[in-house]
Amino acid sequence: MTVIVSAVFDFAGYGVHIIGEVPVGLPGFSIPSFDMELWSALAGPAMLISIIGFVESISIAQTLAAKKRQRINPNQELIGLGMANLGSAFSGAYPVTGGFSRSVVNFDAGAKTPAAGAFTAVCIAVATLLLTPMLYYLPVATLAAIIIVAVVSLINFATMRHTWRYSRTDFSAMLATIVVTLIFGLELGITVGVALSVGIHLYNTSRPHLAIVGNVAGSEHFRNILRHNVNTSPSVVSIRIDESLYFANARYLEDFIYGYITSRPEIKHVVLMCSAVNAIDASALESIEEINHRLKDSGVLF
Repeated sequence: MTVIVSAVFDFAGYGVHIIGEVPVGLPGFSIPSFDMELWSALAGPAMLISIIGFVESISIAQTLAAKKRQRINPNQELIGLGMANLGSAFSGAYPVTGGFSRSVVNFDAGAKTPAAGAFTAVCIAVATLLLTPMLYYLPVATLAAIIIVAVVSLINFATMRHTWRYSRTDFSAMLATIVVTLIFGLELGITVGVALSVGIHLYNTSRPHLAIVGNVAGSEHFRNILRHNVNTSPSVVSIRIDESLYFANARYLEDFIYGYITSRPEIKHVVLMCSAVNAIDASALESIEEINHRLKDSGVLF
């Protein structure tokens, strides 16, 4: 309808941006260049594009799957993206990835199976061959309105409020992602979001919760001395670490134990409770061995 109105009233003459001439026909198939110098120059950007494309596609897929209480298989998504990009290499296409606007329009149209993608491809091919001249007078604002209406349904302020109440740290990463996306674009926004999430995880796990525990009277349970009424011995300290041990938090554990032993010379035994430890990497193992040696030199049994 807007195409007809735009053509009849000459919107372009009044300064309204229109689509203009759209190339007719499908791209031809060709063999990609195997110039090693070109491949070397593109290796870094290609890696970044593939990571961003995969993260973006998974984010979109999970968002839409959650609306129908479904689950996705990231491995299958990665295989699908890989095959699509291999095909695009022989047709001169852009790198293939999921897009919010396209995916949401498809979702809102009632698509439920992969057949929707096949029908969409056929329709686009037909439109490219036959209907592109009809799009000449289509206002750009019409396309923008379609995208905005589709994407608005994905904005969930309730999730933001819930994240704010549950974790200020997680909310800060979410807010930074939203702001960067709105200002600089989706790719950079996702990159910032992933980087902040990884950074926050490393920071939190590098300073794990450590508790001095004691025995609950009449039981075999050990609880935090700061939260429960427990029995302790002045010559024994039991330390519970509530995180897996790896290179980022091994030094933190060392400093905690050395500091605690130094301030209490009466301690002769140190017990490290690892009930919450699921994994210990090589760096953490070396750290534990070093703790054992240093405590032994101090006359403390570890």
